[in-house]
Amino acid sequence: MPCVRPVLPSLPPVPTLLLSMLSIQGGAAFAKTLFPTLGAAGTTALRVTLAAALLGLVFRPRWRALTADAWRAILPYGAALGLMNLTFYLSLTRLPLGLAVTLEFVGPLVLALALSRRPADLLWVALAALGIVLIAPRGGEAHLDLVGAALALTAGGFWALYILAGGAVGRRVPGVTGVVAGMVVAAAVTLPFGLAAAGRTLLTPPALLAGLAVAVLSSALPYSLEMFALRALPARTFGVLMSLEPAIAALSGLLFLHERLTPWQWLAVGCVIVASTGISLSGQRPVVEAEPAN
Repeated sequence: MPCVRPVLPSLPPVPTLLLSMLSIQGGAAFAKTLFPTLGAAGTTALRVTLAAALLGLVFRPRWRALTADAWRAILPYGAALGLMNLTFYLSLTRLPLGLAVTLEFVGPLVLALALSRRPADLLWVALAALGIVLIAPRGGEAHLDLVGAALALTAGGFWALYILAGGAVGRRVPGVTGVVAGMVVAAAVTLPFGLAAAGRTLLTPPALLAGLAVAVLSSALPYSLEMFALRALPARTFGVLMSLEPAIAALSGLLFLHERLTPWQWLAVGCVIVASTGISLSGQRPVVEAEPAN
């Protein structure tokens, strides 16, 4: 991968993947600081559009090789990617980063479980459900924003659709061309929302510079790192490691945004992580697949 090897020529795959997750969640934390100026939709549009441009420059896709059949797979893939990012960022306006990622994780987790034929995997369904229940406030704890929770779960649903559509893209479009084309479609989906929310502010130099930073941290860099790690790691190991992402998101929220979770909410994060790890170890496809996601 030309954008990874020159910078990290000898970094082992496990630290590479951990660095990818840190980049994604650090980028999400930084993106949240832009909401007062650009709004969630404006930040999403900048992030996705600039990421599409960056990935196009780095990977140089073969646009002429895309047939009508390929575009039929790419369009739903890109739409799911764009709507996933939009609903996730909207959820961040109402929820701490750690809770939003934990709830979003339910989408690919349920998909992996739905594809399972092992009755024992129902245990992981129950554990993930327990995690969702534990996220709800108790006693004198702060109120959980139900709209934010619904948006995060919707983002998870789009994430599951993204994984399914990504399989079709992978079968019809070799290499990274389909992925970059999907990001372009995602940009076309999110840009109207961003322009409606932020207008000309999106085109100011400070906004473009901040959007570029989010695009690098949340899309271009982690995607490249994940692709590098995927070449050296078994799918099961990849899935287990990616299951740590809700915890990394919660820690990023604490360190960068001073968002504190209750002990019950930390336990909920742990339940989802264990459920995700369990389904990955059971022989299913990874709950989370390479994705320039959050």
